[in-house]
Amino acid sequence: MDVLLFGGTAEGRELAAWLLARRVSCLVCVATEYGETLLPRGIQSHVGRLDRAEMEQLMASRPFTHVVDATHPYAAEVTANIRAAAGAAGLPCLRLVRRSDGAERYPRAESMAAAADMLEGLPGNVLLTTGSKELDAFARPGLTERCFPRVLPLPDSLERCLELGFPPKQIICMQGPFSKELNVALLKQYHIKTLVTKDTGGFGGFREKAEAAQEAGAALLVVERPGAEQGLTLEDMQERLKEEGA
Repeated sequence: MDVLLFGGTAEGRELAAWLLARRVSCLVCVATEYGETLLPRGIQSHVGRLDRAEMEQLMASRPFTHVVDATHPYAAEVTANIRAAAGAAGLPCLRLVRRSDGAERYPRAESMAAAADMLEGLPGNVLLTTGSKELDAFARPGLTERCFPRVLPLPDSLERCLELGFPPKQIICMQGPFSKELNVALLKQYHIKTLVTKDTGGFGGFREKAEAAQEAGAALLVVERPGAEQGLTLEDMQERLKEEGA
């Protein structure tokens, strides 16, 4: 077995560590050098964003037997490219999906822009935990002044926040995972009235955010996933790969 694993997600790293422990040949694709530093020591990696043609070239570079897509649930275009490239290469493509963790119980927005529209009608400070790539929709006059984006502690993340006009004193550069207690502390420190999050499931710390918002008296606004997905949970993926020789 030789697995081509796409994913810098927490569950992708856990699957990579599981494959490494079972001595299964595996190449893990991550988008950034920072993502590579989070991978299990000793795992083979490919660093850099790939388009569909480049994915096909990589799939043809050695005799892979399986392609596993463990990318983020909001990376819809990447998932589509992986699926198409695997189909062209004649390789089975397994999608690792996250279970939702109760997000359906909270107010929801169908997109980042819709969430920004809703925030314009809500009072008080806002904690944005949607990531630096998703901040454009919130860079509006009257909204940037009360939004506190929480992004990775990387130069390009900070630069993006500044370019979009978020005040430096409101930019929180931190690496998760974040406990409920830390989330509560941030919500109270910055007098947050609304926490905006993706439906990131257990691996994305959704429950810790939801419980923190409740304790701190803040509202929770959930940006919906791009669409419903079919696939395997981490546990099901491990069972499937064991059945096929891992």
